[in-house]
Amino acid sequence: MRMKRRYIVIAIAVAVVVGGVIFEFPGHKAQASRQDSSPIPTVAVALATRGPIRSSITLSGTFRPYQEVDVHAKVAGYIRHIYVDVGDKVKEKQILAILEVPELNAQVAGAKADIQRSENAIRRAQQDLKRAESTYAAYHSAYTRLKQASEARPGVIAEQELDDSRAKDQEAEAQVGSARAALAEAQSQLTMARATEDRYASLEAYSRITAPFSGVVTKRYADTGALIQAGTSSETQSMPVVKLAEWSRLRLVVPVPESAVPDLHLGQAIDVVVPALGRTIKGKIARFADALSDETRTMHTEIDVENPDDTLVEGMYAETKLILHQKDNALTIPVQAVKRDGSSASVFVVDKSGNVAERPITLGVDSDARIEILTGLTDGDQVVVGNVNALQAGQRVRAKLVAQNEAFAEGQN
Repeated sequence: MRMKRRYIVIAIAVAVVVGGVIFEFPGHKAQASRQDSSPIPTVAVALATRGPIRSSITLSGTFRPYQEVDVHAKVAGYIRHIYVDVGDKVKEKQILAILEVPELNAQVAGAKADIQRSENAIRRAQQDLKRAESTYAAYHSAYTRLKQASEARPGVIAEQELDDSRAKDQEAEAQVGSARAALAEAQSQLTMARATEDRYASLEAYSRITAPFSGVVTKRYADTGALIQAGTSSETQSMPVVKLAEWSRLRLVVPVPESAVPDLHLGQAIDVVVPALGRTIKGKIARFADALSDETRTMHTEIDVENPDDTLVEGMYAETKLILHQKDNALTIPVQAVKRDGSSASVFVVDKSGNVAERPITLGVDSDARIEILTGLTDGDQVVVGNVNALQAGQRVRAKLVAQNEAFAEGQN
């Protein structure tokens, strides 16, 4: 009977143990299933590395001629010949047109006649001076001899004769002075005549309209036979003959924003991209207004670009990238890794165990793809790029290292 009770107790204990095992096993299986339903997320990370970085802004503008001017005539007249038309390339001092100015031709001829008359007057005055000097020499010698004789033997020469001889001597001397004055006046008249002739000759030269610089004729205002007024007259609205532009060198005019003004430097080299030609051309900052526009808060800036083959034309659109800051050995990360909150910034860093930590950082030079880190990171740190707002500090992740261009694409998604 005791043995039978013992068997019953043992059987009950075994049943309880087996039932407990069967009851607990499905619970563990459900817990494992719940763990499998929340897998560890994979995030894209990039390394903090050192290298060159530069910040820049892209500015756009249009080309203008380096010089452009309406060529006027300085004297009024009719166009006898015009030698150029739109599109013609001309050299400096090349004749563009010739004017017919009959009145001016007559004035030049009159000035030449005045010169001839003055030269003849000078020759006459020179002969008169020689004659006056010869007469004076004769009278002076006669008076000198009479005076010496009178002094040697007083009373031999009558006083009246001596006085007459002295009067003739003095009159002859005065005639010499008058002849010299007449010669000087004739010489002055010659100088004035030559000056007048030079003035008229200069005006006559202005009847040949020449190019003030080498360039291209962009507009022609007049044809053969047209009456052109003098460009210096304030009483008439003079018509120019042609418009001339210098295209061997152009000005690219761009508006520089206020924030970039302190980084402008005269002579600074700059790349100019011309989309219409698919070319990048070297230029340099040549001049700027040194004052901001009240409406746009930008500064008028001009970049000189050489155009030796004349492929660039006025009004053509171009873009240029202005370098603001540049460093050769900066610690940088992709800009998509930075989480900004007002004036502060932070990044999510993944350690070797896959744990995420948020670190505050200090930013430096900012470029299109990467940004300089002044404090908060070291070389080789793995920073999360892309959807950083979906992460939390302390979260466990799987890090997938991506290249710089892949990091940029990841940030765009």
